[in-house]
This record gives sequence, C-alpha cells and structure tokens, in this order.
Amino acid sequence: MLPARPRRPRDKAKVEVGVQVVERWILARLRHHIFFSLAELNAAVAKLLEELNERPFRKLPGSRRELFERLDRPALKPLPRIAYRYTEVKKASVYIDYHVEVNAHYYSVPHRLVGAKVEVHASAATVAIYHRGRCVAQHVRSHRSGAHTTHPEHTCPNRTARTFSGRQGGS
Repeated sequence: MLPARPRRPRDKAKVEVGVQVVERWILARLRHHIFFSLAELNAAVAKLLEELNERPFRKLPGSRRELFERLDRPALKPLPRIAYRYTEVKKASVYIDYHVEVNAHYYSVPHRLVGAKVEVHASAATVAIYHRGRCVAQHVRSHRSGAHTTHPEHTCPNRTARTFSGRQGGS
C-alpha cells in the first residue's frame, strides 16, 4: 500500500474511498448489533471482511481477494524471525570516570577507553556501547536519572571503589 503523497489531494480521495467502503460494508451493518466480548465482535468483522473481499468489483474484473492473490501475495516476504526493536543510536565520548551518558543515566565502559569516541545503541531493554565497530559493554537499561550503572571489570584495577566525582559505583 502506498501512502498519499503530500500536497496531492486527489491521492487522499482514493484512500478515503477505501475507508468509506469498509465503513459502509462492515461497520454500518454491525451498528445495531450488541456484542458481549471482543472475540464476538472480531468474529463478526472477520466474516463480513471475507464477504467484502470476495465481492466482485463493479467496473473491473475479479474481486479484492483475486487481486491480492495475483499481485500482492507473490511480493510478500516472510516476517523476520527476530522482532524489530527500536534502537536509538548516538555518538558519545567516554568521560574521565569511564562512563557514557544516555538520557541522564551513566553506563560504564572499560577504563582504557577514557576520552574515546564510542557509539551507543539504546533500546527499551538494553544499552550497548561500541568502539570501532566492536561491542565493548552491554547494560540493562535504567531510567534512574543521575545514577550510574557500573560493571566491576570496567574499573581501573588500582583504584578504590569511589568514582572520580566522589560518588559510589552504581548498580
């Protein structure tokens, strides 16, 4: 399906006609029915949708179902095995306390990378930090503002438990 182009009102009219067909064929026919569960409503909509897709076109040969089978189905590809995860990617510099900041939370990287430029990949569940294309740290995402998440192996071996800023190492 192609979206209507900007500043092309005639494109939008074609889309709206498709919505109008569904409203008239399905929603209008169900408006006086009372449903006691979502499953019951979905079954009624599915039945009417099948009928709509099998209904022959008035001015063209075939039906919506035949057009789908002939044009769209051959072009479909299988869904990926792994679901898409939205990930925000940003460049960052490693602070002197060997942490990078992501939305006011600080995540550790190996201490040898202090001052280095890294790439941070932050999803809803994880934060991964890459240096020169190699993953150097992974953390569970935290939304605690101003807090630190520190892996013990990222600290300098000859330093105390206190961070450079005077705060204790985080979770």
